[in-house]
Amino acid sequence: MSDTPAQRTPLVLVSNRGPVTFQAGGEAQRGSGGLVTALTGLASHREAVWIASAMNEHDAQVSAEHGGRPFPVRAPGGGEYEVRLVVSDPDAYDRFYNVFANPMLWFIQHYLWDLSNAPDIRREEIEAFEFGYNVVNEDLARAVLEELEGVREPVVMVHDYHLYTLPDLVRRARPDAFLHHFVHIPWTQPDAWRVLPTHIRQEIFTGLLANDIIGFHTRSYRHNFLQCCQDLMGLDVDFERGVVHTPAREGQAEEREVWVRAYPLPIDYPATRTLAQGERVQRFEQELLPRRRDYLILRVDRADLSKNVLRGFSAFDLFLEQHPEFNERITFMAQLMPSRTDVPQYAEYLERIEALVAVVNHRHGTPDWMPIQLKLRDDIDEAMAAYKHYDVLLVNAMFDGMNLVAKEGPLVNEREGVSILSENTGAHEELGEYALSVNPFDIQELANSIYAALTMEPAERRRRAEGLARIVTSRDPGDWIDEQLADIRAKGRVS
Repeated sequence: MSDTPAQRTPLVLVSNRGPVTFQAGGEAQRGSGGLVTALTGLASHREAVWIASAMNEHDAQVSAEHGGRPFPVRAPGGGEYEVRLVVSDPDAYDRFYNVFANPMLWFIQHYLWDLSNAPDIRREEIEAFEFGYNVVNEDLARAVLEELEGVREPVVMVHDYHLYTLPDLVRRARPDAFLHHFVHIPWTQPDAWRVLPTHIRQEIFTGLLANDIIGFHTRSYRHNFLQCCQDLMGLDVDFERGVVHTPAREGQAEEREVWVRAYPLPIDYPATRTLAQGERVQRFEQELLPRRRDYLILRVDRADLSKNVLRGFSAFDLFLEQHPEFNERITFMAQLMPSRTDVPQYAEYLERIEALVAVVNHRHGTPDWMPIQLKLRDDIDEAMAAYKHYDVLLVNAMFDGMNLVAKEGPLVNEREGVSILSENTGAHEELGEYALSVNPFDIQELANSIYAALTMEPAERRRRAEGLARIVTSRDPGDWIDEQLADIRAKGRVS
């Protein structure tokens, strides 16, 4: 390859969560979430400084011990990174995360608002944007600019919905910087964004359009973003090329071209297969197999509203009602990680999940059989053990950025299990051909799909399982990274 700016200079990565969080005593624990998994690969492949928010008081203490500057971290799962943890005012961070980013942006980008009832946007939400969201974006932008001092033609890669206003702050101070922003969650159609007050919406789009390249998981999200730029911002959009033309602004001689691209996120399939053979996974298998009935349905999710857990259990309830021949022969195992329990909607959702499980188990269960096994914990080894032995993997999210479970399960499954996959997941664009596609709101269709999966001919199960595995192993995180860096090189700095 040629000696390009993307190769000469270290990358600056920016995200809300970093690769590790610290515990009392300075012990590092791996950061949670799919974004951390994706960026860990990026930081491993390239020389990079990773800037993120301090998540707790121990993060803040470690940051202070290093004078607020980058320091090397060896992650528990392997890999060493230069990390800079940024401490924001606790009240500003609470407004940023718990009032604006979650739920406001998350709900907009997953179509979660019941618009007849919510949201009611009042001073609290508007001030949360101004004195929370923008403050944290400014704190992280300040750290980025400090890291760019003395760096010629720097490359900054910004990640996710927490940091939509940061790119404009960096662009104004360093017009020579190359800015790339990847959005890890869905991008919704223009009307969904009309929930936001006009000035907030415009500030968010202005921030995003300060980037040179904006990336999404799917072509559908890419199209929605382009449509938003045309309908909400009145900009000239080339849908075929995936280009938004932004007008000249102060300090800029001519209009800029913003590239909008789709980079589907793959999993690290060699590492996942290695993990599936670990000793602790095998211990979980030894516990699972003696208790396994004839059939096993599995879901592994966060207990997030967007994951559609309630409809999944309702469909299983309907399946048992309509196919009593499966009574006492099947178990639905659900491993759910409690999520954002300090947000009222999430705490209530978790209560509703537990209540519905109790109803289904009471309605269909016997003294010897509990139809649904609900496990409220996050344990990757336990999940891997279940991945290996399911007959049906249920991924029925209402809307999902990608959904890596839909890729991990088929990779390690040893029973030619069938995937039931919501057509509204990002993974569906790649995997839909070999999964049973469902409308996530159609409970009867989902119940029918459970029956179809369980009664499918072995040859058809094998064909689908092999197709899923072939797609999942066709790309790895290195390819995902290289695709983005190739576009950075291709676009160069002519904009």
